[in-house]
Amino acid sequence: MTALRPEREDSYGGASYGSYGMSPHEAPIDEETVALRIPDPPPLTASGGASGASSVTSAGRPAPGGRAARRKAARRRGGRHGGAREAAQELSEGVSAGAGSGVPLSRVEARRQARASKPGAAVVASRAIGEVFITTGVLMLLFVTYQLWWTNVRAHAQAGKEANTLQQDWASGRRAPGTFEPGQGFAILHIPKLDVVAPIAEGVSNKGVLDKGMVGHYGEGPLKTAMPDAKTGNFGLAAHRNTHGEPFRYINRLKTGDAVVVETQDTYFVYKMTSMLPVTAPSNTSVLDPVPKGSGFTKPGRYITLTTCTPEFTSKYRLIVWGKMVEERPRSKGKPDALVE
Repeated sequence: MTALRPEREDSYGGASYGSYGMSPHEAPIDEETVALRIPDPPPLTASGGASGASSVTSAGRPAPGGRAARRKAARRRGGRHGGAREAAQELSEGVSAGAGSGVPLSRVEARRQARASKPGAAVVASRAIGEVFITTGVLMLLFVTYQLWWTNVRAHAQAGKEANTLQQDWASGRRAPGTFEPGQGFAILHIPKLDVVAPIAEGVSNKGVLDKGMVGHYGEGPLKTAMPDAKTGNFGLAAHRNTHGEPFRYINRLKTGDAVVVETQDTYFVYKMTSMLPVTAPSNTSVLDPVPKGSGFTKPGRYITLTTCTPEFTSKYRLIVWGKMVEERPRSKGKPDALVE
């Protein structure tokens, strides 16, 4: 039989294991009750709270200081999940200047920086005005390109087509000399010194004649002038100096004695340049008289008058060039010397 035995005191001065009904190997050791001790304070983070979001140490044991100390530390961090909320708040508010320095911004500072990063009314207005100026400049550049380049391309094509049609009609005999309709081509003008070869059409309207790169004959109304085959008279011509083919751009370079040839279906009419009027008013129609004023001619003869605008790229004044016929050569005899040289 088993006898009763007195309970054996353990080495710690407490009750024996037997009083609790367990063996010494089975009894757990509660480190908190082994002896009195001052709990170690939890390490502080940069925000002033205890380090770590959990109350368990890396070894798996409860954090030092007891449950009361852990609760106080959690309240200082703003609750058990205060650290997680702080991190989420920092990410949601964003960091602008603090991103580089590592210092997070407060909510007020983040909003202030967001407002400061938005452009003001003056900046928006200046951008709009700048865009308007850029658009206007592009449109002006396109217009200038059209005027100075494309109108010449188109006019040269139209004038070349008309000159070819004239020569084909002359060769086939389908166009006999006579009275011509406004806009109808009837001759070809040659200025060898300037390399000008342009068809001559009846009338001086911009749309119907001049803008097509052709030379217009003053043949209508009070400004009507003689034809080249007239026994006496002044054969008056007009053409653009700039844009639309600009046949008369360089007639100011002509010198006394330079040839101007008018080719028709049957005849070459050769003129020699005699004088020039550099500037005159557009209303000075006397330059087209049978004996033009200012030309130096004193009696009736067979003259030619070239008129165009001046200065270049304006229509404020007119430039006048006069010439006198020196030869009338049938086409059957071939080209005159002025076109062969």
